Amino acid sequence: MIIRPTTSQDLPDIMNIYDHAKVFMAKHGNPHQWNSSYPSLALVIEDMERKNSYVCEVEGKVSGTFYYAIQAEKSYDTITNGSWLNSAPYGVIHRIASKGVPPGIGSFCLNWALHQCGNLRLDTHRDNIIMRNLLRKNDFTYCGIIYLEDGDARLAYQKTLSTDNHLP
Repeated sequence: MIIRPTTSQDLPDIMNIYDHAKVFMAKHGNPHQWNSSYPSLALVIEDMERKNSYVCEVEGKVSGTFYYAIQAEKSYDTITNGSWLNSAPYGVIHRIASKGVPPGIGSFCLNWALHQCGNLRLDTHRDNIIMRNLLRKNDFTYCGIIYLEDGDARLAYQKTLSTDNHLP
């Protein structure tokens, strides 16, 4: 498996992965996190142009995708029912999805992102049991609840490689 930046040639594969993920999420009790128009092609193109869209290749084929950036998230400024592990600069992952084959793509992507920055935060919908289990499996710490701009609540998680993070 390798992680690389998204190219325009990857867009059909990425949208197929997101379509697969929406069906999978709905079948596993999470029909509301992503609707029929989210994530959109326009959003993926915007992420790609900002150099924040990545794919995971397995044997030369795009098998996973995600958004990754070292950036502060406005919705992470306030956390309720808990606290972040630290206040150091951090990376974020959004819209992570895979074809599900081979197993381990999600863990591979999370670990790649963590090793880019040493301090990683992300959030997920309460009903996204699959993602919550993936985060537990990869030793992410549940930190509390954050609210998106539209007011929707999300469960917030963080993992750090050390207590003394210095981002590049």
